[in-house]
Amino acid sequence: MPAGAPPRFAGFDRGALQFFHELAVEMNRDWFAANKPRYDAQWVQPMTALLGEVAARLARRYAPIRIGAPSLFRIYRDTRFSRDKTPSKTHIAGRLALHDRLPVDGGCSALYLEFGIDDEYAGVGTYFFDAAQLVRWRKLVAAERTGAPLASIIARLRRAGYRVGGHDDYKRVPRGFAPDHPRAELLRMRGLTCAFPEIPRGLMHEPALVDWLVMHCKATARLVAWLYQRVK
Repeated sequence: MPAGAPPRFAGFDRGALQFFHELAVEMNRDWFAANKPRYDAQWVQPMTALLGEVAARLARRYAPIRIGAPSLFRIYRDTRFSRDKTPSKTHIAGRLALHDRLPVDGGCSALYLEFGIDDEYAGVGTYFFDAAQLVRWRKLVAAERTGAPLASIIARLRRAGYRVGGHDDYKRVPRGFAPDHPRAELLRMRGLTCAFPEIPRGLMHEPALVDWLVMHCKATARLVAWLYQRVK
């Protein structure tokens, strides 16, 4: 590897999930502090390398929109308003955000990844729209000129096996829109994400995971760009 080159993704260690199993049992900050070098070596470093390689290979597909540097979520949970007071998450999550300027100016992800003892997930999109984004989203969805092409993009992705949808969506179409609107499903959404197919067994331990993710990121890039350019 040339001097100064970013590290290449070689796959997550095959025993890496054991860290999260142990964390789930111990679940205290002292244990985590003592085992943080292990967490960094088995999860933080390879996840950062993985996201970095994917970002580099997606740069041309998204130009002129820039892809942000790999961003990893904190492992510590915010327990202030939760009944669950366990201090740590039993997974690692990271993403590649799209942005025009610094700091990152939106929640639209060209890739979101999560690995842990409960789930493996890879996908793209915006998990929840903020208040201003939600207003823009509904106007765009309702208008035939912008809503119909979006519905077509979503339909094609669903036919190809992607899971496209919202999260904790509203039960009813929002006030001001016809209840029988042809895109009522989209009007009820509070966000829009597109989940990739299940990661093939064992692939997370192989360098080929980069190729698999890039393939799906490119297949879903049109939807992500639509979200970013219009809703942001």
